[in-house]
Amino acid sequence: MEQSTARSRASWPVPLVIALLVISVLFVVFRDTDRAPQQEPATPVAEKVDLRKLPLSSTKTTIKAAPKDPRPTKIPKGTVVHPRKMLPLYDEPDGTPFAKIGPKQFGDTWLTVITRNRDWVQVMLPSKPNGSTGWLRSRYLEEAHSRFLVQVHLDSHSLELFEDNELVGTWTVAIGAPETPTPTGRTFVLGQITDEKQPFSPVILPLGSHSDTLDSYGGGPGTVALHGWTDPSVFGKSVSHGCVRVPDDALALLRTVPTGTPVMVDEA
Repeated sequence: MEQSTARSRASWPVPLVIALLVISVLFVVFRDTDRAPQQEPATPVAEKVDLRKLPLSSTKTTIKAAPKDPRPTKIPKGTVVHPRKMLPLYDEPDGTPFAKIGPKQFGDTWLTVITRNRDWVQVMLPSKPNGSTGWLRSRYLEEAHSRFLVQVHLDSHSLELFEDNELVGTWTVAIGAPETPTPTGRTFVLGQITDEKQPFSPVILPLGSHSDTLDSYGGGPGTVALHGWTDPSVFGKSVSHGCVRVPDDALALLRTVPTGTPVMVDEA
């Protein structure tokens, strides 16, 4: 029986054998193609940056390479973003990384968006000099919206709080003395600190701006802040080291403002 089978195979026509071999090869090729794993997408440029070589943008640092705010008097729309991890900051979309920023600073870091461009956002930074900005890739950010806007008018010594474009309240405040003026331009609420040991205000809202005349103050980097004051006679005067001193009822409402909320300071 085995000999008969061998003779039968040997007698198969050559063209038929070739055809069967071709079909077998094609089957293997197409089967392997169907099962071939998809290629991983190219690693984003942001993940290739050596963050160790970049300076950190924080309220304690100066980043001279940061782009200047191109429209310091334009009110932002209220979009705020939170970096989920340490990220590189770029001088323009798909540009050169010049610094890095992390997810924590006075709590979670939320930054005001001033421009959008495809997959990028331009944000205001907490580092010196005032008006510093940088670009971040949107894919690595958590995004939210602040309904609030704080406006400080230096000449009239007043602070206005808006919610959903509606005026919530106006207060007379104290601002920086002539030798230590409150810096103008747009900035943002960088965080909120509660310290019952502070003699002048248990609640302090540091901003993303700094004194133009003091390199440091009270052991800190000269960060400008919104905070209360125990002596109401200072309101309406230019007496501070650059911070904006506000009445207790104003401070109570400002405590509800989320981090990243834009703050506009002008000469009006």
